[in-house]
Order: sequence, then C-alpha cells, then structure tokens
Amino acid sequence: MEKIRKNFGFGCMRLPMIGEDVDMEQTKQMVDCFLEQGFNYFDTAHGYLQGKSELALKECLTSRYPREDYVLTNKLSGSYFKKEEDIRPFFESQLAACGVDYFDFYLMHSQSTTNYQHYRDCRAYETAFALKAEGKVRHVGISFHDRAAVLEQILTDYPAIEVVQIQFNYLDYDDVAVQSRKCYEVCRRHGKPVLVMEPVKGGSLVNLPDDAKAVLDALHGGSPASYAIRFAAGFPGMLMVLSGMSSMEQMQDNLSYMKDFTPLNDAERTAVSKVVEIFRKQDLIPCTSCRYCTDGCPKHISIPDLFAIMNAKHTHHDWNADYYYEDVHTGPGSRASDCIRCGQCERVCPQHLPIRQLLQDVAKEFEKG
Repeated sequence: MEKIRKNFGFGCMRLPMIGEDVDMEQTKQMVDCFLEQGFNYFDTAHGYLQGKSELALKECLTSRYPREDYVLTNKLSGSYFKKEEDIRPFFESQLAACGVDYFDFYLMHSQSTTNYQHYRDCRAYETAFALKAEGKVRHVGISFHDRAAVLEQILTDYPAIEVVQIQFNYLDYDDVAVQSRKCYEVCRRHGKPVLVMEPVKGGSLVNLPDDAKAVLDALHGGSPASYAIRFAAGFPGMLMVLSGMSSMEQMQDNLSYMKDFTPLNDAERTAVSKVVEIFRKQDLIPCTSCRYCTDGCPKHISIPDLFAIMNAKHTHHDWNADYYYEDVHTGPGSRASDCIRCGQCERVCPQHLPIRQLLQDVAKEFEKG
C-alpha cells in the first residue's frame, strides 16, 4: 500500500463513452490529468462496461506509463468461474486485458450472502492468497455489498484479508439496507483499511432535488459532489475514496478539492444532514445505476434507466420523463410491465432493492394508457 500517493481514486466503471464504445481520447486526457496532479489509484473489474474498462486501461494507462507510476485494482467476479480450476485462467486473462503482470490489489467482488459460499466452495480466497505469494497480486481484499453481520463473518473466516471496499456516503450512512456506518465499524474493529465506492451514490448526490441543492448552495463553497466525497474521505481509516468519473469536467472538479483535502466542517456537516432529511421525505428509488441487474435480465429491461426516470418525475415533476420512458429507454418487450418476475435482478442488486415490485410501480406510473 506504500505506492498509494493520495486518498482519491479513479473508478473505471463509468468511463466517458461515444455510443457503445469508450471515448479513448478523453480517457487518455483524464488519465494524464489524474497522474499529473499526483494521484495514481485506478479501479476496474472485468464486468465493467462489458469488458471494455480493462481494455481501455491498457490503451490509456498501462501501455503509456511505467508500472511503478500507478496502482491498479481488479476483481474476481463470481459469474466468471464455476469451479476452482476456472479462477487462474480467468485471472491471467485479466492481466492480459489490462496489459500488466501483477495487480496491486485483487478483490473478491461484491461479496454478499448470495455469493460468498460460491467463493468458499471454489477456494477463491485461497487461490488469491496463493497468487499473492507468487507475486502476481500485492494485496488481497474484498468489495462488499451486504449487512454488517455478513462482513463480520467473512473477516472472521479470512483474517488475512487486507482491505475492504464498501459503499459509503452520507445518504447510506444510517440506511437500514446498506448499513454503511455499521460495515465501516466492522472494518475498524478488524483493523482493515477501507476503500470507498459510491461516495456520490451513482450521481444521486450530485443531481440533487432543488430544495436539497439550495441547502448546499447556501454554503457558497464547492459542488454537490465535493461535499459527498469529502464526507466519505473524512473518516479515520479511509485508505481510498473512488469516484466513477465520466468526463474531464467531473475529474477537474473532483481533483480541485481532493488535491489538498480537508474534512467537512461543522456547518457543512449540518447542511449534509439537512440534505439527508430532504431525501428521506422524497421517497426516491435508491438505485446507483451499477447495472448489475441488466446483464442477466431475460427481457433486456433497462432497469436503472427506468428507475432514474421515475425519480426524475417525482423529484422535478419532469413531464419529459414520459417521453424518455416511451421513446428512449423502452421498446417492444422491454417495458416495465414486461418483467416476468424471475428475480435474477434482485439476487445481484447491491442495494437489495425489491426490483420486481418497483418495476410494477414504474409501469403503473408510465403505462397508464
């Protein structure tokens, strides 16, 4: 962990896109800017952007800079191995895709009650520790999406885990489903450094309801993102806060306040608490648009987009939402009402959302005719 230069990282799940492809030129510019400003931590996974994230890092980062200039994290996702023998070939394919011969961090991806036993049965943790012993991985950790009790169990079963990546932001801090605070406290009790994902909750803490935005604007300080990211970075034991930046504008904003980081002051903390209260009254769908749900959907329903449209209509009374529902994000056979309630989406949702019921709500709102 000695290579890490600052506590802010480039999450590569939401890279700039041109249609279905990564905007390589803008990504190169963002990588260059990030490194020039003294930051060096990059985070990816094979499933990000359907495999394009790893390849983009090879083209934009690893083929252009010496290996000692950056810290690279990748993950072992459960959907890419069925037995122990599958893991090493998959790992080697990730090294090749990224253009490196080792990963600084290798995380067991999205650990939860639903997939933890699969990792145990396939000796995934043991394989990762062996890869570390061979020098192909510098540090072994987990990314985690579940209740604090499950995290307690994993860290008890595998005390050699070195870092834990959790969802942590001011909206989820005391949320009963996500349990950010409780998971953070488990990490602290076990002495594990924390990697933060979703500090702006998939953009929800950037695109605020008008009354919430007014609260932060009254501080006459930074952007909405700045308060969310500084909130997360201000806790003891936070090794890294990741931001999924998809434009140079977002990157420049993030770097402006993370280059010389200062935690939130009392007035800013009070304002953030008011924003949480406003959100609680809005009754919005707490989807982060990770898109894990869409990969296995047999009806190809664009679930995160439909939830975002629903939130936009409730937050801004945005009647354009009806247009986006009908003409942009749905098609024959892929409307909310076309859900066959198989439950595949709910099994992989990091937010533990009742997606099947929520899709019924969306259909009721937008398919009145």
